[in-house]
Amino acid sequence: MQHSIQAWGRTAAKLAGAIVLGVIVGFMLGHVLAGLCLVFGALLAWQLFNLFRLDYWLRARSTRDPPDVDGIWGDVITNVVRLHRRKRYHKQRLLRVFREIRQSTAAMPDGVVVLNGQHEILWFNRTAQRLIGLKRNADLRIRITNLVRDPEFARYLHTDDFTDPVMIAPAVGSDVYLSFQMVPYGGDQLLMLVRDVTRQARLESMRKDFVANASHELRSPLTVIAGYVETLGSDPTLDPELRPPLEEMRRQAERMTLIIHDLLELSKLDESDEELAGEPIDVPTLLAMLRKDLLSRASHPLVSLRLDSDALLLGDELEIHSAFSNLVDNAAKYTPAGGSIEIRWFSDSEGGHFSVADTGIGIPAEHIPRLTERFYRVDPGRSRATGGSGLGLAIVKHVMQHHGATLTITSVDGKGSTFMCSFPTTRLLRPRAVASLGS
Repeated sequence: MQHSIQAWGRTAAKLAGAIVLGVIVGFMLGHVLAGLCLVFGALLAWQLFNLFRLDYWLRARSTRDPPDVDGIWGDVITNVVRLHRRKRYHKQRLLRVFREIRQSTAAMPDGVVVLNGQHEILWFNRTAQRLIGLKRNADLRIRITNLVRDPEFARYLHTDDFTDPVMIAPAVGSDVYLSFQMVPYGGDQLLMLVRDVTRQARLESMRKDFVANASHELRSPLTVIAGYVETLGSDPTLDPELRPPLEEMRRQAERMTLIIHDLLELSKLDESDEELAGEPIDVPTLLAMLRKDLLSRASHPLVSLRLDSDALLLGDELEIHSAFSNLVDNAAKYTPAGGSIEIRWFSDSEGGHFSVADTGIGIPAEHIPRLTERFYRVDPGRSRATGGSGLGLAIVKHVMQHHGATLTITSVDGKGSTFMCSFPTTRLLRPRAVASLGS
């Protein structure tokens, strides 16, 4: 700053000297104005010459040294050199960071693809090139849906919820399962992560096949065992001391039969993750039947049915019946005598809702997120005493997924629980609409 002030001071002194010189030359020529014009013309020519030198150097500064000029022009050239060096430093730094980013993304085991707001490819790493079959020069600025031709991927790309990835089954001639995860960033751009999940998919398929096959194989011998146990238990000549063990064997055989039945049902539900279209289901009638069945086999006289909507539900009736009955049975198992259960069906602007509220033993808050896991039990001893299979809520969760619905669980330990199934409005149908469809 001090140097700049000094330079401007010298320039002002030179200008004052030029004026004095112009006056002197004017007196010598006998015309002061002519002398001033002559001196200022020479000064202007010098400034234009310096401007020409600066322009010439700026156009070729990468190969030429800056001109050696003093005064304010020297300060200007010094500042330009400083800015140029700073720009070059930041440019080299950005290039170095960009190379490091490219090297790190190239070394990633997952594929990375950068998409713009129109889902066009801006950049991708080598892993994405290998997994999707992208070409470095040909596929840039091409819409990703033109290269990944899968309806499930297209639906996922046009949704606003990228919380969970989408898995794509192998294309014809390939055995690779790919998982796609979108990460929005920078306004309307997307970072697409591609992962090879073939091993996980095969392990999951093997697990499903094993569970289904084992359940089928166990059902027949278990039926034989249960039959013999029942026959022995009905023999009047049986030693009375053997009746309690046989009765316990019968109960355990029934429990194993229930577990196998639920495993087979889960295997059937696992066969497809797609939403079902279904047929209209008369929910009020279904719930009335569930209440009647519960009253006939349980000691819960306070079972109320609250129907706040006559809307029908589009879905698979067998799956819906299984899910609703599992929730009602759970409420009955964990609500002691003297408690109450409320079964409700209602609708609002968000859709249709089925809920089961009880005044039972409740569930501690830390267990609620894991209740829909298979065989997960809050209290293993107490759960086995009630005869449950540990698969009921897992079945409910799968049925909700098939119907685009959600399961919400709220509970207070020692005071009761509420299980609510919420269906989208697209699955609700008014009775008169059904009548018009039938006509």
